[in-house]
Amino acid sequence: MAKNEQQKTVKVQLVRSPIGTKESHRATIRGLGLRKLNSVSELQDSPAVRGMINKVDYLVKVL
Repeated sequence: MAKNEQQKTVKVQLVRSPIGTKESHRATIRGLGLRKLNSVSELQDSPAVRGMINKVDYLVKVL
């Protein structure tokens, strides 16, 4: 990839508390780099990240 070519990114915001959710869903939230409510993380747009977002779609919002 050329240096001037920009990587596609996706911004994700935690909008619901992961308290009371499955342990694997809480781990996925942490894997996305989200800690506190309304925290935002900018991630590389890949199929793996998209799958993680789909898994916890009821907790996060894509910006």
